[in-house]
Amino acid sequence: MIQSNLAPNGMAVTPHHLASSSALAILRQGGNAIEAMVAAAATIAVVYPHMNGLGGDGFWLIVPPEGEPIAIDASGAAGSLATLQRYHPQTTIPFRGPQAALTVAGTVSGWQLALDYAAQHFAQPLPLTTLLADAIHYAESGIPVTASQAEATKSKAGELAHLPGFSDIYLPEKRAPLAGECLRQPDLAHSLTLLANEGLDSFYRGTLGKKIAAGMAEIGMPITEQDLIDHQAKFKSPLSVKHSRGTLYNLAPPTQGLVSLAILGILDRFNLEQCDEIETIHRIVEATKLAFTLRDEHLTDPKEITLDLQQLLNTSHLDTLSQQLNTEQAAPWGEPLLPGDTVWMGVTDKMGYSVSFIQSIYHEFGSGVVIPDTGILWQNRGAAFSLEIGHPRCLAPRKYPFHTLNPAAAKLEDGRTLVYGSMGGDGQPQTQATLFTRYVQQQYPLQEAISAPRWLLGRTWGNASDSLKLESRFSEATYQGLKALGHRTERLEAWSEATGHAGAIVRHPNGLVEGASDPRSNGSAAGY
Repeated sequence: MIQSNLAPNGMAVTPHHLASSSALAILRQGGNAIEAMVAAAATIAVVYPHMNGLGGDGFWLIVPPEGEPIAIDASGAAGSLATLQRYHPQTTIPFRGPQAALTVAGTVSGWQLALDYAAQHFAQPLPLTTLLADAIHYAESGIPVTASQAEATKSKAGELAHLPGFSDIYLPEKRAPLAGECLRQPDLAHSLTLLANEGLDSFYRGTLGKKIAAGMAEIGMPITEQDLIDHQAKFKSPLSVKHSRGTLYNLAPPTQGLVSLAILGILDRFNLEQCDEIETIHRIVEATKLAFTLRDEHLTDPKEITLDLQQLLNTSHLDTLSQQLNTEQAAPWGEPLLPGDTVWMGVTDKMGYSVSFIQSIYHEFGSGVVIPDTGILWQNRGAAFSLEIGHPRCLAPRKYPFHTLNPAAAKLEDGRTLVYGSMGGDGQPQTQATLFTRYVQQQYPLQEAISAPRWLLGRTWGNASDSLKLESRFSEATYQGLKALGHRTERLEAWSEATGHAGAIVRHPNGLVEGASDPRSNGSAAGY
């Protein structure tokens, strides 16, 4: 049996072991889960640059030992220059380049708001110089390139090499670096040092913010210095669903947390404890199709949503949706799903606080644009906007784009607290449903729930086909059984990143913490 890790005090799970180590170092110094997460977020921005960075967005779900969870929305709006006229006569927003880099990067503001929360609940905060020390060191001295980064760079170099600043950092010898080679990011080290010394607000309203604004103007991005100044992360109430095993939590719009909760709410009506592998996969896939109809109908900029989305998660509405699920036949499916690159991370401290956190630049290497003299790679989240007038996600200045990001948590009826999540665009809610179903309902050991073969309804990275893709470790009988139910199946490699980098931490009623990370990533579950 594949073992998870148990520890008596605290645990950090991230998709890169150096980020896990950074979080663990903070916990060992007496820091809390929020401070540890900031340290992990800064480090992983350096060591996993194809997946996330300072130029991206972030979302937090903070679960205290008592009381309701707190959510933080650290996503950014479209720049004030991001008008429909700017993109005319194009029919779609480009995925790469300065015009793809059209939204403010929010994640650093989320770090600060989370630390503000921590300051209200914990004494003796650790200084930023301590929290960011590892990240500064890795940016300055260099990181060993992971196989994941090497492959992403090689596959995307053709569309990224010519973009401002990209080749100087990520193609240092005019080629994609090999796994294990050293990659230095001195400008990013300097930017992180500014944040450590001046405060995180410098990113928006200080020395670093002025450098970012000047760089954006130089390369023609549609974001201004005033857009940075006006940006603020926000506390939000999470969405929740009552489940037979406890209460599940996720993020409200602009994220697709509604989708993740709806899938599990629908599945709660199908006695998955008694289902075999084929029945389980079929039910999760069909619930996914139903839940994505909610997303397409309702999710956009929160300012434009008039419906109380919590109503869509009440018992009667979930009953109605579940009645549409055919357990004997796959529903037709032609909806394009969204790929995406993200990191999910979790931390639990000895005081009983847990954090479920996601940080993203959307596609591999985001827009591909590095802000001059900062080393900061900017996201392309604005590519999720539409240029179609009247579309619910039609681009407008200061409008918030749709996000696939959604960190999850659950308070189980037996006293366990679970924080969990995954990267992978529209694969996120599917992987969350799989992990929760296996661990909570089907009694898989935690690590086995993550390591066991997974699937993805939709696209893999850079691939537009919306089939049901399964890792090749599934048996031939499972493939054939799903085909018999009407699914169009394809095989992925045995351990495919396309199915996400999942992770989870469980705090047990006796105080022990248990962590599991995904062997598909470069991560670890580090406890003390």
